[in-house]
Amino acid sequence: MNRTPYELTLKSQVTDARPEYRFRTADGVVSKQSFRHAELRLLDSLWDRDLGRLLCPQANYGVTGVVLADAAESVEMTETSARAARLCEHNSRQNGVETSVSIRTDLTAIDREFDAVAYAPKRYAPVAVAKQRIADALSSLRPGGSLYLAASAETGLSRYESQLRDVAASVTSLDERDGCRVLEATRPQRVDPPTYVTPRTLRPTVGGETLALTTVPGVFSATGLDDGTRLLIETVTVADGDRVLDLACGYGAVGTYAARTADCEVWLSDDDAVATACAERSLDASGIDGTVVTADCVEGVTDRTFDRVFCNPPTHAGDGVLSELFAGVRDVLAPDGEFAFVRHRELSLRNHLAPFRRVETRRTGTEHVVVTAKP
Repeated sequence: MNRTPYELTLKSQVTDARPEYRFRTADGVVSKQSFRHAELRLLDSLWDRDLGRLLCPQANYGVTGVVLADAAESVEMTETSARAARLCEHNSRQNGVETSVSIRTDLTAIDREFDAVAYAPKRYAPVAVAKQRIADALSSLRPGGSLYLAASAETGLSRYESQLRDVAASVTSLDERDGCRVLEATRPQRVDPPTYVTPRTLRPTVGGETLALTTVPGVFSATGLDDGTRLLIETVTVADGDRVLDLACGYGAVGTYAARTADCEVWLSDDDAVATACAERSLDASGIDGTVVTADCVEGVTDRTFDRVFCNPPTHAGDGVLSELFAGVRDVLAPDGEFAFVRHRELSLRNHLAPFRRVETRRTGTEHVVVTAKP
């Protein structure tokens, strides 16, 4: 991650804390230019509590975990985003606190118990996904441990409170300000986490091939193959022996198609561990061998070169992410290789194509355009 243009400073308003905390943020993470009210409410509510071993799921760039590291016995922050996890690590070092940071999709796989969990669901998290994290986080606590949840009406507060009243031993409200409430839920002696998120298999026929693609709520185009990716697949060609990278792979549609149509070496990479877990299942369901990595932009493949790089870029993530993504493609593309990507017809990505010599519009669909670029 080369471009990190945002720096935030949090002034302490509690006793026995350092005067300020500094946080680096970047395009591609939630609330990159301001602190989230939910996380600030967690800090106000938890600073004076005996937190013991603290777990912070979906830690974003680390505000809750970094500040509470000064009050807790230990802190583990988890993220599904490789970019966010790296920012958590950087911000821990920058503020001189010790934390553990890991990229995880399944909190139940953590091999130790915690005394407390501090969780503030992100605004655009699907309710089913956040409820699964709440249930899994509750089960990661020791019996009698506390899960602290901060949410507002727009992030699903009423649904999460109802869920906690069904699965927790007790639920109390600690604080409510700025439309955000902090709840404390106690873990009962026995927890059997309900299943709120169930994978589904899509079977689209594209380019003459019927694919088996695994999705879950929260990944891009979870209910059906999107038109842009379909147009990209229908446009590109892959030859036997090609080294192929499906970048920002999502649940792996392009990589799966490439490996189904040619005897090629396939790599799939995405910043989101939930997406890459789906991509691995998509390859398995199709009986395809491939390598899947969870990494920010091309960080997981910088030691390799590829003949073909395919991408439906995450344009919603911001110019910083796109600039790094396109520059990274140029670095891993073979001298005679080709980069093919799809964009919306009304969205120009010209500013990000400076690293490439030859750029050509290959195909125009109803709403999307496929572009190829060569070094």
